[in-house]
Amino acid sequence: MSGHSKWATIKHKKAALDAKRGNKFTRLIKEITIAARNGGDPDGNPRLRTAITAAKNESMPADNIKKAVMRGTGELEGGQIDEIMFEGYGPGGAAVLVNVATDNRNRTVSEIRHVFSKNGGNLGEQGSVAWMFERKSQLVIEKDKAGEDQLMDIALDAGAEDLRGDEDQWTVLSAPESHYAVLNAIQKAGIPTVQAEITMVPKNLIKLEGKSASGMLRLTEALEEHDDVQNVCSNFDVDEKELEALAGR
Repeated sequence: MSGHSKWATIKHKKAALDAKRGNKFTRLIKEITIAARNGGDPDGNPRLRTAITAAKNESMPADNIKKAVMRGTGELEGGQIDEIMFEGYGPGGAAVLVNVATDNRNRTVSEIRHVFSKNGGNLGEQGSVAWMFERKSQLVIEKDKAGEDQLMDIALDAGAEDLRGDEDQWTVLSAPESHYAVLNAIQKAGIPTVQAEITMVPKNLIKLEGKSASGMLRLTEALEEHDDVQNVCSNFDVDEKELEALAGR
């Protein structure tokens, strides 16, 4: 299975754990604020449009979204947030990318380094693992919501690059600039998406089992629980049955 679809599967099956985090709105607000630095009009700012869509999907109040945009554009105070991409390795040698948004760079660097070391990983230098990933539009769809031929026709006609599947879901991959065209085409066909994001996806996978697999999941969960972490990507592969057992523990 491809790195793209397997990591999407891992994130989807960890959704129950992710949903328990109380800082989901905080992450979304930070992303809107950062994105709005490049302009407060969503029509002319794709990243802002993506962030606002994600916030609306989580039922964030319109006033919260408006204030986050205004902080980003400088109309309100409180928009001083640094965006940092950490690179490192987890148990078993899996590569990890951690996107962070913080108002205190020194504190966050120290804390992220501690999370890595405490959970069997180590923080690397800039450029140490980023080359193992590529920036893509990634849409995840449950298999019972669309057939392969139907989805392929819709997605490829709209500009998607590939359609990949596993036991439970389809993953539609596109260039970042084609994200909205593909997403809109799928939504117009009445097909719901589980995930719709522009993210870093692994080019290849590293197989993990046993302690390395459980340790890697603990590391990603510990990183995701940090208040400043916006997103975590990795290139580890885990057997389906083992993944389900670990994700449900």
